[in-house]
Amino acid sequence: MIWKKTRISCITVCLTVILLVSVVVPVQALETHGVEDSWMILNGERSKTSDFESWEDAQEIKVLASGKKELTNHSAGYKLQYPASMKEDFSLSAVRGVLENDVTKLEIYHDQFSGTNHSANSYINYSRGFLQNRQDHHLRRQEVLQVNGMTVHYLEWDRTPIKAIENDRHHYAKAIFLRNSMEVYTLLFKSQEPMKNHWDIIESFELVDRKATPKLHQRYYPMDRDWSLQTQAFYQQYFIDSDELIWGIFEYSAPGDFADLFRLERRLEYEFPFLLHYKNFEREFPRQELENAREEKRNVVLTLQTKHREDEKNRRVLYDVLEGKHDDHIDMYARELKDFGEPVLFRLNNEMNGDWCVYSAYFSSMDTDIFVASWRYIYERFEKHDLDNVIWVWNPHDLSFPGFQWNHYLMYYPGDEYVDIIGMTGYNPGTYFPGERWKSFVSIYADYYEEYSMLFQQPLMIPEFGSSSVGGDKIAWIWSMFYHMPRYEDIKVAIWWNGIDRDEEGNPGRIYRLDETPEMVETFRKGLSRFTSPEPAWRDAVETEEHEEHEEEKE
Repeated sequence: MIWKKTRISCITVCLTVILLVSVVVPVQALETHGVEDSWMILNGERSKTSDFESWEDAQEIKVLASGKKELTNHSAGYKLQYPASMKEDFSLSAVRGVLENDVTKLEIYHDQFSGTNHSANSYINYSRGFLQNRQDHHLRRQEVLQVNGMTVHYLEWDRTPIKAIENDRHHYAKAIFLRNSMEVYTLLFKSQEPMKNHWDIIESFELVDRKATPKLHQRYYPMDRDWSLQTQAFYQQYFIDSDELIWGIFEYSAPGDFADLFRLERRLEYEFPFLLHYKNFEREFPRQELENAREEKRNVVLTLQTKHREDEKNRRVLYDVLEGKHDDHIDMYARELKDFGEPVLFRLNNEMNGDWCVYSAYFSSMDTDIFVASWRYIYERFEKHDLDNVIWVWNPHDLSFPGFQWNHYLMYYPGDEYVDIIGMTGYNPGTYFPGERWKSFVSIYADYYEEYSMLFQQPLMIPEFGSSSVGGDKIAWIWSMFYHMPRYEDIKVAIWWNGIDRDEEGNPGRIYRLDETPEMVETFRKGLSRFTSPEPAWRDAVETEEHEEHEEEKE
């Protein structure tokens, strides 16, 4: 968390609601007049059948005699024409559709704001926030016009090109179609070349009846790693073999100083195997903290946030990373981690789908590809140092803010090759700050867990979570959490964030401490009594590794 002081005005989070239409509609056979070829994308896969049910996900593609393609998205309710060279991707149809060729990528989003704190007007205005950085974003054109009976807000801009991104698409345009005050469609163009011929696509856009249901078809899988024996054993013990939830904690002073944590653990009669720790670009590698943790047989979740203390330095922080301006710091981290030797859970740029984080796409052209490129850039620099003890944790927030489809958490996923563990952060913020509400543990994690366990085959963990005590019964919340948590059996580790978020005057706003009162401590103690604090058996792998090296030397 650490950054939470900056979240005060923006944590009022509501997800964009995806409309799921379930009606019985007679489906007509594909039209063939003036059509040279046609097919369906049915539930994410190409199909020649023209029949589909309303609960299925369906897009229709026609190759026209003119040489263009025509897409009818029956799930999202629109139709448009585009160059035949563009390939279609609807693997994440519930979030976006993608049309792409070697030069240009078109992302198509459908947002509905009913039941949220957003509206079409707030979407239009808020999605321009990146333009405050005039050093890197250059506005070329903006206007409001009418296309096929709809009001369209058009914006065109360039971004500073980045050499580290191969075939960098740094020319942008977006056309936001207003269906009504609470519903919009967005065409977001990204191109290697200045915008041209995209107006043909914009002017072809029109609405059609929604006859199907958008869905998520993509699945994500763990990759084989060339880890050290210790790291393999660590991963196996905690994230594969363990059939019991393992607990961790964020305590401000630990693992730099264990005094406060020891006092708390004595009261709880539980020793936390996992400790959460934070660093940014202005703090040195926490070698002493890691050594302290090793001495106490604790495991560290090391969070590196690519940011500075001064806001002015953060305006273009991801661009700075990709331009190599932080290479020395990144390389130093890699060397230190390698020298440390023992397994470390490395959590890079957590909660990236929140605008309180300077590495959010809100600051970089609404373009989540920039975040993905920066993650891969750092990962690949680590790889050059032949690290075999780093386990990568990718960790969005449970609710995206702004709650727009271009900011959906899946847009930030860097790829299976770059991720080992999936983090699930969710908080009950309480009612101290305007717009925030009391949320039960189940209301945070039930649907959250269902979706993540469906999408991700990597192990799941909760790198941080907690409940405020402002606005509800925190004791009852804790009891409910301990009761329901074991039902989410794919979650292997859960870390309580034992801190306080303060308002601008320094007053406690979100009080996440579990030791506010003796009754609260006792409630937590009773809950933890049902869990063990396992010995780090993975450390035994050191002897095996050393033995194998010794045997090789003898040979």
